[in-house]
Amino acid sequence: MKKLFVSLFILSLVVACKKNPDKFVNDKPDSTEYVKTEATKATPVEVSKDQALKQLNEEIIQVLKDKDYKKFADFIHPEKGVRFSMYAFVNPKEDKNFSRSNFMKYQPTKTLFTWGTLDGSGDSYKATIDNYLTKWVYSKDFATGQVAFNEFLGKGNSLNNLKEMYPKADFTENYIKGSEANAEMDWKSLRLVFEEFQGKYYLVAVVNDQWTI
Repeated sequence: MKKLFVSLFILSLVVACKKNPDKFVNDKPDSTEYVKTEATKATPVEVSKDQALKQLNEEIIQVLKDKDYKKFADFIHPEKGVRFSMYAFVNPKEDKNFSRSNFMKYQPTKTLFTWGTLDGSGDSYKATIDNYLTKWVYSKDFATGQVAFNEFLGKGNSLNNLKEMYPKADFTENYIKGSEANAEMDWKSLRLVFEEFQGKYYLVAVVNDQWTI
């Protein structure tokens, strides 16, 4: 009788295990924990080219406004350098082109460079890097101007060959409208030209534009 009772007790334990296996074996991931893990994964935010260049434009304009020319070097294209054009017509024979290393080398110095020819007088325009960026490139407060992407806002009487010289590049234009007192002829534009290199956009040209004689 005692043996029969023991056998029945063991049998009841086996049946209980089969009816409630989860109380003994848990080989599945907790569903709540899984949901939490999935929810905490960072979702990459895609930024459009327009947005990326708009932000880059704002950063460079602020650097020029702050006269932080050492920081400016960080934006220069690592291989092509950056070309400065005094007017809308890009002239590789006259325009000054700096590699990043040369810009960093000469920026702190008082070395004079010839940047181009002044409209009207035909005189050569000579200045240090700092003076050129301060007095010519950022001659207006472009941080307050109108900004366009791959579109020309300032339209004068000089030849504009930017798209021909940089057919695969993108550019921003920072535009200051002219005053009524001068029949709006005293407008000025600052165009920043960008090309992609190893997944990042860099500055390849800085082109100023204004009404010319």
